[in-house]
Amino acid sequence: MASASTLEEQLRALTREADPALIHRQPDGKIRCLACGHRCLVGPGRSGVCRVRYNEEGHLRVPSGYVAAIAVDPVEKKPFFHCLPGAEALSFGMLGCDLHCAYCQNWLTSQALRDPAAVAPIRPMSAEQVVQAALAHHAPLVVSTYNEPLITSEWAVEVFTLARTEGLKCAYVSNGNATPEVLDYLAPHLAAYKVDLKSFDDANYRRLGGILDNVLETIEGVYARGIWLEVVTLVVPDFNDSADELHSMAKFLARISPDIPWHVTTFHADYNMNDRDSTPRQTLQLAARIGREEGLHHVYAGNLHPGDNGLEDTHCAACQTTLIRRRGFRVIENLLPANGLCPTCHTPQPGIWV
Repeated sequence: MASASTLEEQLRALTREADPALIHRQPDGKIRCLACGHRCLVGPGRSGVCRVRYNEEGHLRVPSGYVAAIAVDPVEKKPFFHCLPGAEALSFGMLGCDLHCAYCQNWLTSQALRDPAAVAPIRPMSAEQVVQAALAHHAPLVVSTYNEPLITSEWAVEVFTLARTEGLKCAYVSNGNATPEVLDYLAPHLAAYKVDLKSFDDANYRRLGGILDNVLETIEGVYARGIWLEVVTLVVPDFNDSADELHSMAKFLARISPDIPWHVTTFHADYNMNDRDSTPRQTLQLAARIGREEGLHHVYAGNLHPGDNGLEDTHCAACQTTLIRRRGFRVIENLLPANGLCPTCHTPQPGIWV
């Protein structure tokens, strides 16, 4: 296993200069980074909170030309339930994150350079090779995920630019700690964006290294830019599972649009949070009920065992016809035609269907 210093040296050989749209240069040689909500002011020889964007002699260097994870997954695993259901997604990721969630399930990639045990092998790879992998596996969607994609947005855009020339759709799976500048930079390339809404309590967010308002503004900003949006809340016992907090989250999303899918998913002990049990099924069922009570049309309870009583199925909000039946990440029946109209009442269904 490479040491943190050796890994840092390897990563610094795989960089490019930041896009001018994502920086503000300061007269004293410092650079304001705009890739995430921290807006780090990075001095020469220093890095941002993410540890992978750093100032080298007045130039902000950012990750490029490698992957730390790449796989073909069902699009439902992202999870996107209203974006090409049943399709495969080519998922790729790099190293680093701007948060430090104690329960992170991707900590081997996200916490690299911050935790000596978090070391994932890196693989030099061109944007062309990433796109060719998607084409070889007949994956119509290319997704930046595994680590936090906002801090590697230049690399994502390089991949996405090529992917779109091949007719592929592109998506982000993100913690949502964005800025308006990075959303404007990404918007021309993204078809879909998944945001983690981890809590509705700013003190909880600060424990994770973030700020609640940044995430709420990102959710509003993604929707306003016309990018297909789905939101996920990992329901963690004794952290964000109170009925009051779940109501607040659902009410906020429904105010933006009742058509935003909300995924409430099961917590399992991982990384540095091993002091509590998994989310009880009853809590997930309560969260789903709260989402519907607050006016959301599409609420999904995920990471449950098979036989989930339809909590992952898609229904027409107008007539309640079951349109898509799922078990886990598998679509077992899809009755929704490519035109996105309910076959029973012909109501348009929100999402990306072709």
